[in-house]
Amino acid sequence: MRIRLTIVACVATLLASLALYPLFRTAGWFGSGLGAVLTVGGAGALTRRFRLPALACPLIAIVALGFYLNVLFASGDALLGVVPTPGSVSYLAELAGDGWRDSFRYAPPVPVLPGVELLSTGGIGLIAILVDLLAVRLRRAAPAGLPLLAMYALPARFREESTGWLVFLPGATGYLALLVADSRDRLSGWGRPVFTRYWSGEAPIRDRPDSSPLAVTGRRIGLTAVVLAIVVPLAVPDVDPRWLPDAGGGGAGGLTTVTTPDPLVSLKRQLVRADDAVVLTYRTSDEATPEYLRMYSLDRFDGDGWTYSAIHGDKNARVDGRALPPAQGLGLDSSLLRPVTTTIRVDSHVRGMNVLPAPYPPTKVSIKGDWRVDAPTLMIFSPHESAGGRAYTVSSVRPSPTYQQLEATTPLPPDVAARYLAVPAPLSVGRDVIALAHRLTATAPTPYDRAVKLQQWFTKPGNFTYSLDAPSPRNVAALRDFLFGSRTGYCEQFAASMALLARLVGIPARVAMGYTAGERQADGGWIVRTKDTHAWPELYFAGVGWLRFEPTPAGGIGQGSATVPDYTSPLLLPGAPGSGPTGRLPSTGQAPGGRSATGSGPVPRHRADPLDRGGPAGPLTTPHHGGLPIGRVLTLLVLLLLLVSAPAALHRFARVRRWARAATEADVAHAAWDELRIAAVDFGLPWRTGDSPRAAARRLTGALPPDGPAAEALNRLVRAEELARYAPAPGPGTGLREDVLTVRSAFAAAAGRRGRWRARVLPRSSAALPRGVAGRALDALDRLDSLALRRRRRSAG
Repeated sequence: MRIRLTIVACVATLLASLALYPLFRTAGWFGSGLGAVLTVGGAGALTRRFRLPALACPLIAIVALGFYLNVLFASGDALLGVVPTPGSVSYLAELAGDGWRDSFRYAPPVPVLPGVELLSTGGIGLIAILVDLLAVRLRRAAPAGLPLLAMYALPARFREESTGWLVFLPGATGYLALLVADSRDRLSGWGRPVFTRYWSGEAPIRDRPDSSPLAVTGRRIGLTAVVLAIVVPLAVPDVDPRWLPDAGGGGAGGLTTVTTPDPLVSLKRQLVRADDAVVLTYRTSDEATPEYLRMYSLDRFDGDGWTYSAIHGDKNARVDGRALPPAQGLGLDSSLLRPVTTTIRVDSHVRGMNVLPAPYPPTKVSIKGDWRVDAPTLMIFSPHESAGGRAYTVSSVRPSPTYQQLEATTPLPPDVAARYLAVPAPLSVGRDVIALAHRLTATAPTPYDRAVKLQQWFTKPGNFTYSLDAPSPRNVAALRDFLFGSRTGYCEQFAASMALLARLVGIPARVAMGYTAGERQADGGWIVRTKDTHAWPELYFAGVGWLRFEPTPAGGIGQGSATVPDYTSPLLLPGAPGSGPTGRLPSTGQAPGGRSATGSGPVPRHRADPLDRGGPAGPLTTPHHGGLPIGRVLTLLVLLLLLVSAPAALHRFARVRRWARAATEADVAHAAWDELRIAAVDFGLPWRTGDSPRAAARRLTGALPPDGPAAEALNRLVRAEELARYAPAPGPGTGLREDVLTVRSAFAAAAGRRGRWRARVLPRSSAALPRGVAGRALDALDRLDSLALRRRRRSAG
């Protein structure tokens, strides 16, 4: 029945499931997972007891797991609380759907809601089924590590922070135990065991087979493997992919390509964070509601979603407080550009923010470090630095175009049209989406009028619903469902949909991502939190450039800190028909975005704990190390120098220690002989540990002149070692140290320049010290194993 192997498989699955704890806030999921593992193990044992076919084992285990989930989560709808019914099955399916949606609503660690617990319990049970099938039924214990590894990989995939080696250790221990149990089970099938005898008092006692040498070897291999798996990744420095040269570029200026994680994936994680942590604070000279703090510019729509082209910037693109390249297409007169100065301080908890939030379009950025600008998009990035804990100043302009400038129908530049009007083939986008775009803008004669029509359609009350429960759109089908079906989503759906519709009606468009203006404080500063993460469309108008539009509902019914720009309302534009002398309507005390017209602050938003400053924040959480590049290079050079010089330093330390511990004449002779052995090993000469002193000398004479000081010194060393080993009294130890130096110099002369440098920088004998330390550690393990064996024998006696 293989009961022992079944038990070990269950224990290995439970130990591996401990890797899931970073995904949950509480430990309530573990008890239900334990029950699922025990249920699967019991079902597997029964199938093997009745010798059912291998295919029946996973099927019966799945049925047993279904009964267990039915009793645990849907007993109220089950027959007699146990037997599944259509009602209980329907409830389980509904609960699983709730858990799936909850997993998208919350960023790890998630609360253990019933649906989430159902998914975790079912997942652990399925892993247990695979492990039981592979390790116990099919006798393939090694491949059973793959499903166990899957549970360790889940936190690494969905959790932003590193999980650490402690999460890996229990699962590795369980896997090794599974391999050992499988090996012992296989060993027992080799035939009749040969028992050993030992004595207890006066009577011999027959014990188990003497497999202690095999057990010690197995433990050594397992211990070495686990130590290497844990220590080697800690010792190897991280390789930042942005340090690598650009495969497509290599210009004279040292071109650098920055690749970062998908910003839209990070956007959803930030919006659903429960702590709503502080990202940054800033002060601005803008008397009105500040503009959004833009980070990314997503210019490519590939049919599945929006992404951005690779951003480039050589060393000449460093900001360094210099004037940035002009914004693309911005041709407004200086009288229509209001200068704004913004001082931003990123919270120290933010990690991996390698793109700076800044009002668009920036004209100058003052920040310490290697920060560069991508000229077409004005994204400010660093190839190897993080903005966490930094303060910087951004000079920007805020355009105020007139109605006539926006209504102009100037032809588009060819490069803008080619890059920002591109859409996939009509069949991939959907003819219904194309028809919708043209129907909504049928009465709009100019690109600006069409843009206003699109924004009004999204923001019209009752047309769409803002909700963070909606899944992230990952293809055109999801966008089509948003436009024609559910009409429910958050800023990503609104921004992506409007940008696509704008391109379909001839308006260059892209999706921007960053932060809204945030919340105004009593001291006049502004604070931006993770809930202010936002995406919005930017539309291009010839002669005006890129302008922000806001299709996402604002205020209490939508994105709380979103604001609608004034220029998207034609009646608020200077020169518009029906507007006042200044192009402004009479003030009603409320700005278009649901923000007070006096700038006193936004409409209050629903937030779990607006004063909670704990926890890390930031749109990107891949760990990066700060500091100047020269510091990184110097640190790396110092580490390399220490690594190269370590063998020679260990060699010299061992030599000094060896001579210092030589107290008697015999010790001096042995120390001189050890020095001779080390010199031979360092220069690659033959040396066998089992040779006598004279046999070792005969092997070394080929590297020495036949007659000379070196040969005489070698004979004296051999004589001294023989007397120290075999004679009643050792010989005098005077002059032996000088003899060793003489012989070593002869070895060096015969080895050549390359051999001398290798013996000096990387002496072969230096490996003996760490090897000896490892050997002593394994010897200690052997002693513990022997002690445990003696205790078992005494217990048996």
